[in-house]
Amino acid sequence: MYRFWLLLSQAVTVCLALVFTITTLRPGWLTPATRNDGRVAPVTTSVTASDSLSFAAAVAAATPSVVNIYTTKNIESPFKNLPDVPALKPFIKDNKDQNTMGPTNLGSGVIASDKGYILTNYHVIEAADSIEIGLSDGRKAPAKLIGSDPDTDLAVLKAELPDLPVIHYNAGNTPRIGDIVLAIGNPFGVGQTTTMGIVSALGRTGLGINTYENFIQTDAAINPGNSGGALINSRGDLIGINTAIYTESADGGSLGIGFATPADTAMRIMNEIIKTGSVSRGWLGIEPQDITTDLARAFNLKNTNGVIIATLAPNGPAGQAGLLVGDILLSANGEDIAGTDHLLNKIAEFAPQSKVTFTVLRGGKTHDFIVTLGKRPQQTRTN
Repeated sequence: MYRFWLLLSQAVTVCLALVFTITTLRPGWLTPATRNDGRVAPVTTSVTASDSLSFAAAVAAATPSVVNIYTTKNIESPFKNLPDVPALKPFIKDNKDQNTMGPTNLGSGVIASDKGYILTNYHVIEAADSIEIGLSDGRKAPAKLIGSDPDTDLAVLKAELPDLPVIHYNAGNTPRIGDIVLAIGNPFGVGQTTTMGIVSALGRTGLGINTYENFIQTDAAINPGNSGGALINSRGDLIGINTAIYTESADGGSLGIGFATPADTAMRIMNEIIKTGSVSRGWLGIEPQDITTDLARAFNLKNTNGVIIATLAPNGPAGQAGLLVGDILLSANGEDIAGTDHLLNKIAEFAPQSKVTFTVLRGGKTHDFIVTLGKRPQQTRTN
């Protein structure tokens, strides 16, 4: 009897080991596929090319909506204002009144409306005298500048062409850190190119690139010429406008750190520019300063959240509401203020004449002030 149970236990052990091995290495052998008619389909272990991971469908959907942008700058002849000196004529020849054409800059843009509106970066078309777009199907057309917003480095163009392919955009489709993304553009003028990476970080600020920053960071290769192009997800949806890269070299090669303006921000600004010709933002009229650890200790604060008012604009909204230099802004409409970048972006969300309630620390006590925001003065971008 003992021998019988010993043989049975050994057989069960061998069977379990065999099932475990098959389940691990060939699970399809134990779970046959079922057809639509209910019959069991034959098992196959062959791997086809279609089974491999590919984003060809997403690229095919988005690529036609990404355009190349060519800008030209007229440069006056350096001889134009020279005095009419006979001795100089052999050197000047016929160039005195001639204008020469500056170099053509290459960038990218995204067709974001069936009415022909195109999103791109402001620095791509800045100071251009003429703009031309080129589609992936070979068509070319002049483009008109509708408006720009240097504070977010965005601009809106319009081209008069039929049957323009509009990129798919899903409002509120916020990417997640780790999502696969694809960058489409025209790097170094070599032609339309797609690169792949992931979302490395969200809400990047304090980079000194724009006045208002809330960047998507990605390691998808972005190079000169990609600016203004599309950052899409694995379904082909627009999630950002490629804007800038981190680089340590003079030629601006990619180091795997790129930044894109979120699509929600870009589309909102585009719609406002189309509607009004410009972008209006709320203005508080202060120069804020971040709270350091030492300042937090000096003011008996629990953390470094909030900002200190360093200066007040004369007759600005904050001063008219009774705020003073040295006041610490802790929250706006009940939302804690993390720092100067957070405050700047928060105020920019409100329209001029909006009323915002600030919780302020003054003399160790908190007070509430209602501030009627003004309109942010237009900023002139300098190189």
